[in-house]
Amino acid sequence: MPDLSIAAKGYAHPDALVSTDWLAAHVDDPTIRIIESDEDVLLYDIGHIRGAQKVDWHADLNDPITRDYVSREAFQALLRRLGIDSSTTVVFYGDKNNWWATYAFWVFQLFGFKNAKILDGGRIKWEQEGREFVTDVPKFPPSAYVAPAREDAPIRAFRDEVLEHARAPRPLVDVRSPDEYSGKKTHMPEYPQEGVLRGGHIPGAKSVPWGRAANPDGTFKSADELRAIYEKEQGLAPGDDVVTYCRIGERSSHTWFVLSYLLGYDKVRTYDGSWTEWGNSVRLPIER
Repeated sequence: MPDLSIAAKGYAHPDALVSTDWLAAHVDDPTIRIIESDEDVLLYDIGHIRGAQKVDWHADLNDPITRDYVSREAFQALLRRLGIDSSTTVVFYGDKNNWWATYAFWVFQLFGFKNAKILDGGRIKWEQEGREFVTDVPKFPPSAYVAPAREDAPIRAFRDEVLEHARAPRPLVDVRSPDEYSGKKTHMPEYPQEGVLRGGHIPGAKSVPWGRAANPDGTFKSADELRAIYEKEQGLAPGDDVVTYCRIGERSSHTWFVLSYLLGYDKVRTYDGSWTEWGNSVRLPIER
């Protein structure tokens, strides 16, 4: 059954989201796996949605040696351990307006896992509504999932591609905070200012902080409200070739999700090297 409260918001692909009401009604559905992915990896242990399993963005999705995502074999092992196969509907949620949930969703898309959704509002909305949290860790039978080869090109951009993109010029969206964009800071204000030698932004990039796409309760703004931000303010259009970036790729995955799934843009890629790579690279141009 369609989630009518999501459909009412006018998104291009409303099936990419589910509401808290929908998930509460389907929490015991054996065809669904719920995945919590947070910035604060201890939150899951404090309490989580019943039936939810934890995916640690650092330990489970990133290669331990190379700055890259997990291999096909590692992704396959992860999904087998979680009891997920191609017929399973996976619902992601997390803290901080779902930024790490959309990051996990994005990594799943690198492997072509299409049967995935985001819980609109994430952990904060579920908590604000007084819904149940548990500490029991569920156990599901391992699956026999066979992962395809990882395919980066459709949704991932690399440094040299971004340099060419900027020179073209084609649209770049910097989703960091205004102080990071200006070069005043090299990370969000409440975080240590470390990890990069130079502040600023990629030449020609538009500043649209990722959090503008969310309401105070963590839900995504309506399609009309999102179009006002990205199209009326910034001049983007659904046919554009867009690259999003932030500092390490997590905030930009949130904007990638908004543009791709909620507004229906056909070609949006995330530059996950983002400012930690760009700001440390020799002879790459910056603006302030």
